[in-house]
Amino acid sequence: MEIVYVYVKKRSEFGKQCNFSDRQAELNIDIPPNPELATQFVERNPVDTGVQCSASMSEHEANTERFEMETRGVNHVEGGWPKDVNPLELEQTIRFRKKVEKDENYINAIMQLGSIMEHCIKQNNAIDIYQEYFDDEEEVEVTEEAPSAKTINVFRDPQDIKRAATHVSWHPDGNRKLAVAYSCLNFQRAPAGMSHESYIWELENPNRPEIVLKPPSPLVTLEYNPKDSHVLLGGCYNGQIVCLSRDFSTSPLAPRVYFVDSQSFTAIIVHGHRAVIVICTRLAGVSFLLLVIRTLLSPLLQIC
Repeated sequence: MEIVYVYVKKRSEFGKQCNFSDRQAELNIDIPPNPELATQFVERNPVDTGVQCSASMSEHEANTERFEMETRGVNHVEGGWPKDVNPLELEQTIRFRKKVEKDENYINAIMQLGSIMEHCIKQNNAIDIYQEYFDDEEEVEVTEEAPSAKTINVFRDPQDIKRAATHVSWHPDGNRKLAVAYSCLNFQRAPAGMSHESYIWELENPNRPEIVLKPPSPLVTLEYNPKDSHVLLGGCYNGQIVCLSRDFSTSPLAPRVYFVDSQSFTAIIVHGHRAVIVICTRLAGVSFLLLVIRTLLSPLLQIC
């Protein structure tokens, strides 16, 4: 279908013809400069302006001719035969087979295909593809439903100045609790009056934390000791390593501090009851420390 619009206008509606001629220039207005306005000039430094650097693009739509397609099926029940042989005539097919079987190329092709077919038959006989090799393996139920997740509880920071949760550590005994470290990782941008507290939450009670941790500096990392769930180790924002345990003091989770380096972020790997391996990352490099949990004095081993 062709879309055409014909626009018609009479010659009399075009207007009169324009006749141009040369003449001298005329001065319509002359505004002299004002020195007083020059004193009020303010130079802008710097100047921000927007520039479009991308190439100009245009979009065009057109209706093309429809391409007609058709799907057909073929039932192949007979091998390929020459044009002069009718596969429905039994005598012609027998005569053609005898002619081909006398050819030397036919014998060589059969011998070559026979060796390949023999190898495949022996391979199939040696391997039982239906044999159950693992009888004790549990059957995995395959579901066609797409994986999904739902929110069970939301643990909010009880402080008025909200902070980022920088690390989460699950309780080693049944994952009934989780320890969360709160800190502000923006360098020298922590809000004034920001709390240093971190918390241990119980999964069934998201309204109030079970235990409040009070380190000397905001915690960046926090880990449970897998051998003793009453001991936690944390890495502070200022580079200190704190060990929190009820065994060191009568107050709950009193900290013991070991100073590593200012302006360093500390990652903790807890191992065993007595010793701990600490990985300290900073701009200058990475350090590995072996400390005793009970004392947190000078490290037994230090690798820089």
